[in-house]
Amino acid sequence: MIPHSPSLDQRAQLLLKTLIERYIADGQPVGSRALSRWSGLELSPATVRNVMADLEELGFVASPHTSAGRIPTPRGYRLFVDSLLTVQPLDAIPTQVIDAELHGQLQKGDPQRVLSAAAHVLSSLSQFAGVVISPKRSAVFSQLEFIRLGEKRVLLIIVTPEGAVQNRILLLERDFSSSQLIEAANFLNQHFAGKSFNEVRNSLKNELRQLRDDMTQLMSRAVEAGQDALNEEQDAVLISGERNLLGVEDLASDMDKLRQLFGLFEQKTRLMQLLDTSHRSEGVQIFIGGESALVPVDSMSVVTAQYTVDGRIVGTLGVIGPTRMAYDRVVPIVDMTAKLLTNALSQNY
Repeated sequence: MIPHSPSLDQRAQLLLKTLIERYIADGQPVGSRALSRWSGLELSPATVRNVMADLEELGFVASPHTSAGRIPTPRGYRLFVDSLLTVQPLDAIPTQVIDAELHGQLQKGDPQRVLSAAAHVLSSLSQFAGVVISPKRSAVFSQLEFIRLGEKRVLLIIVTPEGAVQNRILLLERDFSSSQLIEAANFLNQHFAGKSFNEVRNSLKNELRQLRDDMTQLMSRAVEAGQDALNEEQDAVLISGERNLLGVEDLASDMDKLRQLFGLFEQKTRLMQLLDTSHRSEGVQIFIGGESALVPVDSMSVVTAQYTVDGRIVGTLGVIGPTRMAYDRVVPIVDMTAKLLTNALSQNY
């Protein structure tokens, strides 16, 4: 049963759905005779032409100058993805591939590699461009650890609530034993986990009076290094498979569109704004070119979903491709990758 649209009856919806599915598959304007045959409706081509004329007047389809057939407009695509789309189940093999790839990278101990792997998976399965926004690094830490590297040299390990790990080498004026380093880390974790290093700095002015004087330098140096580490810039947008779009006729045939598209990848600011907008909504979101200034290329679409860590939304991922993409295939790819990335990150951090 096709969901009801307030502006179209069931017959018009089925014809529009058929037209868009055929156009996505073939890339050619769809004529009335073909629609009559593919829709399964017992309608004459003349009746179909009348319905198409109504759909064109409503702005759901358009007639290219070179053909008697019709193609979808951004408004037609919007109705299709919101109300008429039948999503395919993602088969077990790609799901297993995604899960294995993400967990394989996690075993190497760097969450950033997991995010890069997610972008690659999205690109390889969709054959378009995959994109992932990294979690914004917290200004707080969840755990600290000190490891003695040698005389007067200590490795500081900082873990954020999202599971990001930062390492800093501290050069100290005196040596510390392993037991002293464990004592210092336990003190900081017990009293300050979940707080920012600025808060730690202010509190330590009083707390350090309770500790031996020889711990003061270690604590102070750790706070300074930790603050610097969490303030560092990171590559917030990870993109994979941009070159795939050079083979997409709808985009590659127009150099202006290509320049706009690759400008989006290079500058990343507008891409961040687009993905940040989807960050505020639950589930899979579809942004269609031509609908708003958010998507700068009229023949480009972006399919996005959020991923979380321990129930908190920390980032967005998605696929960038042509408006004429197989949404029934791309939507479950994006949805499943977001869920598996959420599962991988939450299980391990």
